[in-house]
Amino acid sequence: MRGFFLALQFLTRIPVPVRLEYDAGALARSAVWFPAVGLLLGSLVAGAAWLGAQIDPWLGALLALGVWVWSTGGLHLDGLADLFDALGAAHRDRGRFLEVLADPHLGAFGALALMQQLIAKLVLLMLLIKLGAGFWALVLIPAWARLGAMWWSQTLPPLKPGLGERFAWKTSGWVSWGWLAGLVAMALWLAPVLVAVPVLILGWRQFLSTRVGGMTGDCLGAGVEVTETLALLLLLSGNWLLASV
Repeated sequence: MRGFFLALQFLTRIPVPVRLEYDAGALARSAVWFPAVGLLLGSLVAGAAWLGAQIDPWLGALLALGVWVWSTGGLHLDGLADLFDALGAAHRDRGRFLEVLADPHLGAFGALALMQQLIAKLVLLMLLIKLGAGFWALVLIPAWARLGAMWWSQTLPPLKPGLGERFAWKTSGWVSWGWLAGLVAMALWLAPVLVAVPVLILGWRQFLSTRVGGMTGDCLGAGVEVTETLALLLLLSGNWLLASV
């Protein structure tokens, strides 16, 4: 379980029951557990949504979003802000893009991306709760997004040395296929519309390939956030269509 706990420690603020020293190689190998960490995060989000929904849909959405942000420590939100700052300032200049991406300061483009992301998640969560969508479907969304991060790191060239590159060569392709099969099976059981999430994952890969030319850790983190929000929208659309039939 060392790999799982390393992945949990890297991706979340959830306390782990053992003391783990940082080891770059072991951390990279722990990427096989990313979707499992996503399932745990999704369980916490779903539980918070259900609890708050007993009082009001908005409270359920607020609690779910709060747990979502706290449990990840804003790790992927930081990547989202950094990427959009770089995209807004670079004007397709690779050197400028990497320079802004490495800048720890928050710019206007990043701030706008953060605000829109948080508002989108809050509203989509509220609408899902109000519509009476199954809370268990929320469990799958963070797992799908972290499977995407595994796959993007395997199939896109790194723009610079970093964690994204380490995850790429330490994670076997068959593991991604195994997780894909497992998540498809769970989606067919809990929320069949989420079987379409791999299309979103492919879309983000295409965006990074054509617009950025590769990937970094920030690109992976941004992709997690974008995939989660679009998956919420997909889940809402599917439930709305079912309710209107």
